Amino acid sequence: MLNEKTAAVVNQWLEDPSIDEETKQELRALESQPDELEDRFYRELEFGTGGLRGVIGAGSNRMNRYTVGKATQGLAEYILETAQGKEGKPSVVIAHDSRHFSPEFSLEAALVLAANGIVAKLYPSLRTTPQLSFSVRHLQADGGIMVTASHNPPEYNGYKVYNREGGQLVPDEAERVISLVQGVQSFSEIKRITREEAEAQGLLVWLGEAEDEAFIDTVAGLSLSREQLAAGKGDDLQIVFTPLHGTGNVPVRRVLERIGFKNVTVVPEQEQPDGDFSTVKSPNPEEREAFTLAMKLGEELNADILIGTDPDCDRMGAVVRNKEGQYVVLTGNQSGAIMVDYVLGRMKEAGTLPENGAVIKTIVTSEMGAAIARHYGATVLNTLTGFKYIGEKMNQFEQTGEHTFLFGYEESYGYLAGTYARDKDAVLASMLIAEAAAYYKTQGKTLYDVLEGLYEQFGMFIERLESRTMKGKDGLAKIQSIMADWRENPPTEVAGVKVVQTLDYAQGIDDLPAENVLKYMLEDDSWFVLRPSGTEPKIKVYFAVRGDSLAGAEEAVERLIAAVTERVDA
Repeated sequence: MLNEKTAAVVNQWLEDPSIDEETKQELRALESQPDELEDRFYRELEFGTGGLRGVIGAGSNRMNRYTVGKATQGLAEYILETAQGKEGKPSVVIAHDSRHFSPEFSLEAALVLAANGIVAKLYPSLRTTPQLSFSVRHLQADGGIMVTASHNPPEYNGYKVYNREGGQLVPDEAERVISLVQGVQSFSEIKRITREEAEAQGLLVWLGEAEDEAFIDTVAGLSLSREQLAAGKGDDLQIVFTPLHGTGNVPVRRVLERIGFKNVTVVPEQEQPDGDFSTVKSPNPEEREAFTLAMKLGEELNADILIGTDPDCDRMGAVVRNKEGQYVVLTGNQSGAIMVDYVLGRMKEAGTLPENGAVIKTIVTSEMGAAIARHYGATVLNTLTGFKYIGEKMNQFEQTGEHTFLFGYEESYGYLAGTYARDKDAVLASMLIAEAAAYYKTQGKTLYDVLEGLYEQFGMFIERLESRTMKGKDGLAKIQSIMADWRENPPTEVAGVKVVQTLDYAQGIDDLPAENVLKYMLEDDSWFVLRPSGTEPKIKVYFAVRGDSLAGAEEAVERLIAAVTERVDA
């Protein structure tokens, strides 16, 4: 039996003349499935600080043209509000990935913007998230929309909103957009014109090769070994690359070719866009399973490094050979540490390392990269999870000149160097990790050798991530209950180690925005963090230890995981 409130919302959709008949038929077909209808309508798909993300389908708690249209109408009002006094019509850049309905949702957003007098600058086919961020800045637009659900399962899609700096909305911006979206009371309030009308009025502009070339040129220009690679230093580096059916195939290959890599082989089964991501359980380069086909091809070609990018190409994962010749998937923290050392080390060699350089990382990212950065004399700054906060720091640097941005990263495989974008870029990260591999290969080292050397120099840092998926209304309540329990009953010791500090980021500490995150610092310098995901129905628990030996660190992190997850799972 349907909840009375939910039933009323379902009836509103069925009686709304602005909703098409196909959508209504989809809903009528679910009349015998009250649980499914309840999940589709028990709430409105939340427009959060990052935009929308949800399962595709009819319903207020689903991704569809109506929820996309409502979000875009609220965003349009925000763009018009913030662009007041600016010469000419305001504009928004729109791009999309390879997911189901991404092209349709992109065009829907464009036509709603156009109806509001905003020029929609739309990419006609799939492009990466970092290119969207770059294009907002490059074209001096007033905002951006990226239609993607990153590495979520195939049934999901999403809608990320960017400000005029090319970064995802920070809390104060998001709060205003959210209030305007919530102010759209019915679908009849959504303004929309046809594609033909928008094009005729100059309110729909198609982007293409010129913008692609500008992005590729900019990323390739950040190579730290381009001269050496052009001289043949990269000729014998064998690279296997997989875009995991997403947007990375063309730009990653173009950049690698541009800087001088000749031996790049793409995993053929995963080369073409595929919204079902049919060769993997999850199109996520954080997971070893995603590299199964790449490893098989790598063995055949005796590849030095395997590189994978997620569907919207903002996350990069790398696989390298260990001393036994076996492929090892680097964690985001390990790849980040290698790239911090490579970027800062190469800049120091070239005499281009600024005195006021800064590396930015998130509060759940390993301290290993921070130790490396400080070794080179760089300042290290921490932000909340989410690259938008790293982008915000970069904007502050530009305004104040206090620091020069060198590198920003987060443990979830997101990296950025250079100031051309305000979001993580797997195109750039693929280039940097490949040229680092080539640079060290000329010294007779693999990236695994480099990592071991960093452990010897800075200490054995070990990190782990445990996630618990809790779907639907009950899952959301369970996640809230877990956070409330830890907040109201903080532990005094965990796995026999004293808790020396509890950091509740919901209180807005360390000059950071308030966010529902708890971090516990232990007496032995280990820590763990509880954080509900902002994009998936999950609670994430991050663990970190530092030890003098691999065996000791591994034992310590396993004890910590066992103690914390026992309580989380209770």
